[in-house]
This record gives sequence, C-alpha cells and structure tokens, in this order.
Amino acid sequence: MGFLPVFLNLSGRPCLVAGGGAIASRKIRQLLKAGGKVTVVAPKLCDELAAMLDQNRISHVAGDFVEKHLDGMILVIAATDDAVINQQVSELARARNIPVNVVDNPAHCSFIMPSVVDRNPVQVAVSTGGASPVLARLLRARLETLIPSSYGRLADLMSRFRSRVRERFPETRARRRFWEAVLQGPIAEMLMAGQDKAALAALEKQLEEGTQAPGNSGEVYLVGGGPGDPDLLTFRALRLMQQADVVLYDRLVAPAIVALARKDAERIFVGKQRDQHALSQVEINQLLVRLAREGKRVLRLKGGDPFIFGRGGEEIDTLSEQGVPFQVVPGITAAGGCASYAGIPLTHRDYAQSCIFVTGHLKDGSMDMNWEALVQPRQTIAVYMGIQGLDVLCSQLIRHGMPETMPAALVQQGTTQHQRVYTGTLKSLPDIPKTNEVRPPAMIIIGEVVRLHEKLAWFVPAE
Repeated sequence: MGFLPVFLNLSGRPCLVAGGGAIASRKIRQLLKAGGKVTVVAPKLCDELAAMLDQNRISHVAGDFVEKHLDGMILVIAATDDAVINQQVSELARARNIPVNVVDNPAHCSFIMPSVVDRNPVQVAVSTGGASPVLARLLRARLETLIPSSYGRLADLMSRFRSRVRERFPETRARRRFWEAVLQGPIAEMLMAGQDKAALAALEKQLEEGTQAPGNSGEVYLVGGGPGDPDLLTFRALRLMQQADVVLYDRLVAPAIVALARKDAERIFVGKQRDQHALSQVEINQLLVRLAREGKRVLRLKGGDPFIFGRGGEEIDTLSEQGVPFQVVPGITAAGGCASYAGIPLTHRDYAQSCIFVTGHLKDGSMDMNWEALVQPRQTIAVYMGIQGLDVLCSQLIRHGMPETMPAALVQQGTTQHQRVYTGTLKSLPDIPKTNEVRPPAMIIIGEVVRLHEKLAWFVPAE
C-alpha cells in the first residue's frame, strides 16, 4: 500500500493553493466543500475563482508564491503551470511537515487527492496512487451507480440512534447484529424509498421491543422497466431487481431486462398479450398480496412506466387496501424512449406545442376516444397498443378533420437493437403493418414532428 487512506477534518482550517487557473479551481472546490478556509496565491485569477473571491468564499494574495505564504497553513496544493514553482512549493512545505499535493506530479506529493463518491456523511475514496487519475475516475463512476444517494440519510439516522442502541445492546455482537438487520431489512428500504418518517417510527419501535432482528415483512416493488434498452433503467430499479425474491413480468418487458433480476429469484410470467392473459389483472393483484404476505420481496416488473397505461395504479390500490408495503419506481415511458431513439421530438417550437398520450385498444371493433381533443393544431399524438386498431384510429382521425397527409410514424421495439422505424402519412399508415410484418410492442406517433425523423435520426441498430 503506497499511501495510507486518511480523511482530514478541514472545517475552518487554513489551506493554501498556489495557482489561479482552472486546475486550481477544481481543487479549491473540493477544499471548500470540506469546509476549508482557502487562500489562493496567484498573479491573477480565472473567472471562476474571481467569482468566488467576489462572494468572499476565498482569500487572494496577488503575486507569486513565497515561503511566508506557508505560515499557519495546515495543507498546501501546488497547481500553477510552472513546474519549477510547483517543486519549490513542495520542498518548502515538506520542510515544515505540511502535507502538500502537486497536481499531476505524484513524486512531489506527500498526499494525493482521490476521486470521491460523496453521500455525506458517507464518503468512498478511490485512488490509484497517482498512477492513473482517469482510471480512478472510471472506478468512481462505477461506484456511483452502486451506492444509493439515500445512504447519507441512512447514516444520519444511525448516528442519531447510536447511543441509544449502545444502551439497549451493551454487548458488541448483539449491537452489530441489530445494525446489520436494520441495514439489510425493511427499515433501510423505507428510507431509500423516501419514507423517512415511517423508517424513523419503525426503528423506534424496534428499539423499544429490544429485538435484534427487525421483522422480515414482505414488500412489493412496482418497477418501470423502460422501453427496452437495459441501459435506460434507473439506479433504483437495478438495485431492487437485484434484491427481489420473486419477479412478476409480462410480455412488454424486454428479455434483456428480465435477465438483470437476481439470478436465483423465482420468475413468474403473467402474460398480458392481447386476448391471451396468463393471469387476469385481479389474479395478478391477489398474487402480489399473497407473495408479500409470505415475507417475500416481490418485484412487479413492467414495461415503460407503471403509471402510464401500465395498470400500476390498480395494483397498488389493492396493495394499499390489504396493508401490503410497496414502493413505485418510475421508468422511461415507451413514448419518450421510442420517440427519442427514432429522432422524433414529441414537442418542438416549430411543430408542436403539446403532446397527448392515448391507448389504442379496440373494444367491440371501435375506439372510445375524444376525437375532437385529438384533432388539434400543433399537437403530437403518441398512441400505445394501437397496432390492432390502426385502421380505426386513422380513419376516425381523418373523419374528425385531421388531414390525411399528416405525417405519422410507427416505431417497433424502440430503443433496442431490433428497432425499426416506418414513416408515412395518416392515410398510408394502416398499410405499413400489412407489408412489413410489424408486431407489438410498437408505438405510433402522429404529428408534424415526424417530419424531423429523417434529419434527426441518430440511433442505428446493429441488425
């Protein structure tokens, strides 16, 4: 180990930075974030540092570095563009036993500044000992995706209860088991879901009861899986997918996304294909309740966003009535994902000032829609599940006044390597599935914005 990892308390402590450019500015931001009292020695300051000076966030000594600038300092950073001056700063600081960092020169450093994942008060530092700052940043970026932002709040909660837990559990092993159960159980999950008051109440109750392991109650995670590309999942969605005991998914969830769930989790296909449901919606609701009451962490994985034509509201309504804990994780809805990957902005200053989402399900051969509301100028229509009723949709829009020459697009399996985009007009759109074997899932986009597809299309699938 070339360096000893140490966290310094700089709150209100005097720190010196030699240099007034962009690199010095980057280091100064870190010092200020840690509460340091920063003095900058430089003939002139870059715009960012000049703004900090105007805001009285830093002090400035105009001129070149001299040894007396080290007086009273507890930490020094050399960030000038002159290697000779940087070396001089290093030698003089070391002679006084003041920790010194020389930017991009590990040989002259007595300490290095790592890449940091900040979840205050939780901090994770990553360093390569100065060998490769780029690698350290890449590692930090990877860690950013693994550590929820709510860990800081979790640490604060533990700090508030630390002395009380010590009193309740004087024995070290018992105390450790209590905190491990809290961190890996429903209390931590409540906090990470933003249910701070519920987490506080649960921890209070657990402490009063004096048991080491909080109850292992089940919970349902209603998670939006997005339009198909696994890279579009949220951090929270991935975390919950990795800890679920059982996964309920349907046809609209891409197989690549289902595969990201915990490998040993039970998988239950609940269908949801047109007129061919493996389970009815009522049965799905009841299954969620039963599995959660068995103490399982249940992942209800849905395509797109669970609250946009995903019947997520019906499912959590049942869970709420039955007193089953749940949380909802939004996903990128199909309209947004498919339009973005097809190069079709749903709104655009020159073409559309509004966008409306509708579902194109047929009922008894017809669609019950407010056609007058759909046929409005400078408006984009995004139609979910409309392939089967495409003839009815287009004919009704034309009948209610939309020009048959209105641009329209059909995006099949959007955001995936199987994506296909077909464009035409309101009149020609119904013929596209007949000649191109288009199958769900597919999104229909109608409006002047479709004209931009040819110019703005950026995503080229591998197939």
